Amino acid sequence: MMEHEQINDKCIALSSRCVKMTERTLARMMQAFLKKVTQPHIKHGKQSIKSLTKQGASLSDIEISGDNIGTFKKIARKYNVDYSLKKDSSLDPPRWTVFFKAKDDKALQSAFSEYAKVTLLQKSPKDSMLNKLEKSKELVKSVPAKVIERVKDKAAAL
Repeated sequence: MMEHEQINDKCIALSSRCVKMTERTLARMMQAFLKKVTQPHIKHGKQSIKSLTKQGASLSDIEISGDNIGTFKKIARKYNVDYSLKKDSSLDPPRWTVFFKAKDDKALQSAFSEYAKVTLLQKSPKDSMLNKLEKSKELVKSVPAKVIERVKDKAAAL
C-alpha cells in the first residue's frame, strides 16, 4: 500500500477538454504546468510573518500607533510594500509593529514619509469659520483708512 501512495504523490495530473490530443497540445500543457511549478508564487502586500520569512529576505520592524492603521495599509499598497502587522495589546493604547523585508527599505521610507504627512494633517486642529472671520476683521482694522477709501472709489467706478 505504501508504494501506491508514493506513486500517487509523484504523478502529474493534466486535464484537457479535447477529443483528440495532439503532441503539440500535450507539449503546451506540459510547458504551462512546468512554468507554474518552477515559478513560486510570491505574495505581495499584507501577509503573515511566516510568509515574509519564507521569502528569504531579512526582516526589519517599526512601531506605529494604531490610530490610523487603515491609512498605513492604503499607502503600503500604493508603494507595493510587503509587510506584516502585529498588534501588541498589552499596552494602552495598543501599539502595532510593522515587519517588512529589508529589500523594501526605500519604498517603505517613502511610504512612511507620506504616512507621517497624512497623520500630521489629520491631527492638526482646524480653525472654525467664526475664528477665521474674527481674524479677517482684525486684518481689516489694521489697514489704513486711505487704502480702504481708494478701494471703495475703484469699486464704485466699475
